[in-house]
Amino acid sequence: MTKPWSPTAFAQQVIDYYHAFGRKHLPWQNTQDPYKIWLSEIMLQQTQVTTVIPYFERFIDSFPSLIDLAQASDDQVMQHWSGLGYYSRARNLHKAARIIKTVHAGQFPQEPKVIETLPGIGRSTAGAIASFAFGQATAILDGNVKRVLARCYAIEGWPGNGKVLKALWERAEANTPKQETAAYNQAMMDLGAVICTRSKPDCQSCPLSRHCLAYHNDSIEQYPGKKPKKARPSKSVYWLINISDANDQAKVMLHKRPPSGIWGGLWALPEVQQQDMSPENIQQLEAFVHKFSHYDLKVQPLLLQSANEKALVEKNSHPSIMEPAQADWFSQSQLNEIGLPTPVSKLLSKLLENA
Repeated sequence: MTKPWSPTAFAQQVIDYYHAFGRKHLPWQNTQDPYKIWLSEIMLQQTQVTTVIPYFERFIDSFPSLIDLAQASDDQVMQHWSGLGYYSRARNLHKAARIIKTVHAGQFPQEPKVIETLPGIGRSTAGAIASFAFGQATAILDGNVKRVLARCYAIEGWPGNGKVLKALWERAEANTPKQETAAYNQAMMDLGAVICTRSKPDCQSCPLSRHCLAYHNDSIEQYPGKKPKKARPSKSVYWLINISDANDQAKVMLHKRPPSGIWGGLWALPEVQQQDMSPENIQQLEAFVHKFSHYDLKVQPLLLQSANEKALVEKNSHPSIMEPAQADWFSQSQLNEIGLPTPVSKLLSKLLENA
């Protein structure tokens, strides 16, 4: 039976891999700007690199500095995040930028424990920022790193379990070197993203396979442990589409969702109770399902045929979603200037083109 790498040997193999094969030319690399590093770390949470790159570049073009972000409006920030998903990340990013501007005089804090107090930043993200921006010997443990460590050391169980997570953090801390920490951390993320993938990992190209317990035990697919399965819930909603042709310009009424919860802070179609709608006033459009990470949203769009516009919308709005409501009318061109959930954007794009 193979023995695991010693922490020193493990770190050296990883660093050697970085110098030979590591990714070094992503838009947020080759910089020690904590703002850009922080932004990339937040965008990369639960999102692939190829998806993040264009969002990151547009975001930096519009908000080139942390102060620019802090001074931006909520709608500006959400519009630049629209389509990237997990919108609480954007809200926390904006909130943290304002805290740094006011509490830290616009200077990004350097201590990991202080960084971790900012909204939306956990232990691993704080460690990544501290190592990449400030050269500190701090460990990280994102999803990619968890997978590499769980397989190399045969750490059993779902990483969401407290005991399993504790064991992974202990191993991450033990293996993180005092020198070249940034290279090591980047390579660990690269290994998980490129080599030690969830399915069909390329073990033959992995610099750690010689002492990887899961590889030698032919049990790669067992690590990390899977989250206990639960029945996938679903929710059914009715969206009211109210289009006005005043002044020969089609506009749609949208409501701004509360700052917390699904699509918080974005502009969306109001949710209504169908039983309160008069059949002669509505047209049922094609229903569809939008999949979130943790449940399915079944949407039935209803196109309003009545001129009794705002009053009817407010009368039938779902109170848990629409109070307090901020409503406004938007033309197709204006929709590009506000934050919209992806399914709302796709639905309205088709309708307004034909309006």
